[in-house]
Amino acid sequence: MRRRHVLRSLLALPALSLTAARAQQNWPNGNIALVVPFTPGGSTDILARLLGQKLGEALGVGVVIDSRPGAGGSIASAQVARARPDGQTLIMGHIGTLGVNPSLYKDLPYDPLTSFAHISMLARVHNVLAVYPGVPAGNVLELIDYAKKNPGKLNYGSGGNGSAAHIATAAFMVATGTELTHVPYRGTAPAVTDLLGGQIQMMMTGAPAILPHSSAGALRALGVSSEKRIPAAPEIPTIAEAGVPGFEASQWYGVLAPAGTPRPIIDRLNAEVRKALASKEIVDALQRDGAEPWAMSPEEFHDFIAREIPRWAIVVEKARIKPE
Repeated sequence: MRRRHVLRSLLALPALSLTAARAQQNWPNGNIALVVPFTPGGSTDILARLLGQKLGEALGVGVVIDSRPGAGGSIASAQVARARPDGQTLIMGHIGTLGVNPSLYKDLPYDPLTSFAHISMLARVHNVLAVYPGVPAGNVLELIDYAKKNPGKLNYGSGGNGSAAHIATAAFMVATGTELTHVPYRGTAPAVTDLLGGQIQMMMTGAPAILPHSSAGALRALGVSSEKRIPAAPEIPTIAEAGVPGFEASQWYGVLAPAGTPRPIIDRLNAEVRKALASKEIVDALQRDGAEPWAMSPEEFHDFIAREIPRWAIVVEKARIKPE
């Protein structure tokens, strides 16, 4: 019986190889949907459009950016996990949907490690801690001091419960012993709009959403969440050097496909992502927005997510973060 099983397996190998080869030859079959699990205007959307243009040029098809916000990105992630694994539907993965949501949602309708074919990490986007100019704090230590003297008085915005901005600020509260009030929005853009108007007082979110306003003087940038200062704004100190030693809470983004997508398609996508991230156009665009390219193999990307999940589980527990 065992010999017959082995023989059948060996005979099946050419058929499997032929199927994989055909999948690669026939792909892409029309436009590719690149799903963004958040509203337009945030860092995920900006990066998706940069990548989509490059992938479309390389593959000779259109790459349609499909925004599907809701439940911290969980709705879109679950939909893509159930999509046909033919390489026609991809999703922008994110620290929130892949690293945080497993600890935040009790019955998450997808598994970041098994529901997807991991293609590549794309970039690391450093958060900027910014305040409305009316806040009496000119640096990070003054902000911490004010927050401790006025617990709960400072409202901070985010793109939603469990979003990267929410988790990054929660990590800041844990690190500094401060109490801030979270105001979740349906996306980064409306949160920034209210920050500009003074309806909320502070926010820690991706540099692309903050730097244009801080450069114009509409917001006061106090620190960046990276290990070192960013080329796009070298005058802004890191939060660590500004008074919170060891603090680091950057966002990261990757691209994935439904589990079961043929490996030849995944490999082709990985190769094209690497080419895109090595292009001067993408590198310059990312650096202007305080981000950096960060390509990985599918296996490296998978293993990175596996390390991030327990890291952010600690923050979710200590900050008592709830999805609603």
